[in-house]
Amino acid sequence: MPKLVLLIASLLALYIAITRIKQMPVANRRSAYIQLAFIVAAGVAILLAATGKMHWIGALLTGLLVLVRQTLPLLIQLAPHLWGRLSRSTAGQSQVDTSLLRMTLDHDSGKLDGEVLAGTFQGRTLSQLDQAQLDQLLDYCQANDADSAQLLLTYLEQRFGAAYQSQDRYQPSSSGTELTEQEALATLGLNSGATKEEVIAAHRKLMQKLHPDRGGNDYLAARVNAAKDFLLGE
Repeated sequence: MPKLVLLIASLLALYIAITRIKQMPVANRRSAYIQLAFIVAAGVAILLAATGKMHWIGALLTGLLVLVRQTLPLLIQLAPHLWGRLSRSTAGQSQVDTSLLRMTLDHDSGKLDGEVLAGTFQGRTLSQLDQAQLDQLLDYCQANDADSAQLLLTYLEQRFGAAYQSQDRYQPSSSGTELTEQEALATLGLNSGATKEEVIAAHRKLMQKLHPDRGGNDYLAARVNAAKDFLLGE
C-alpha cells in the first residue's frame, strides 16, 4: 500500500510539472524538459538504491550526472574566458612569416626554428637542414625575397655564430610591407583579444632576448617593435 501511494504521488507530481512546463514560453520548454528528465532519473536511482535494487556505484554515477547537468550552463559561459587565458599563458612562441619562411621563436629558451614554405626544401624545418643546405636556401631567398633572406640570416647567426653577421650578400627589403593584426599577434605570441597590458608584457619579454644590445637581432627586434606599435595604435 505505501508503495502504491508513493507511485500515485510521484505520477501526480510529474503531471503537475509537465503542465507547468507547457505554460512556459516555447524558448524555455526544452531546457525545462531536460531538467525534469534528470530529476526523474535521479529520483528513480535514489529509490532503487534505497531499496537495494541498484548498486551504490550506479547511484553515485547518477548523482554525478545530475551535478554535471546543473553546472553545465556555468561551465559553458566560463569556457571562452578560461580557454583564452590558458591559450595565452601556454602559447610560449612567436611566429614571423615571409613568403618563403615561417619562423618561430620559443619565449623561454630564445631558440629559433622555422619551416620552409617554398623552393627545393619546402615542408622541411630549418633544424633538419645542414649548413650546406641552408646556404643553398639562403641563395634562393636572396634571389626571391629579401625579407626571407634577412629572417634566415637571423637563424643562421644563432645556429652557427658570428660567421654570418658580416655577410653582405643581401639587401634588406625596402618594400615596408604593413603588418596585419593576425601577424602582429603572432609575432608577439598573443591571441585575439589580448589586452594592452598583455601586449606590453609580451613585447618586454621578447625584447629582453632580441634587443641588439643584448646580443639579439636587429631584424626580429624591429618586427617585434612594429607588432607592438600596430596593436597599441602607436
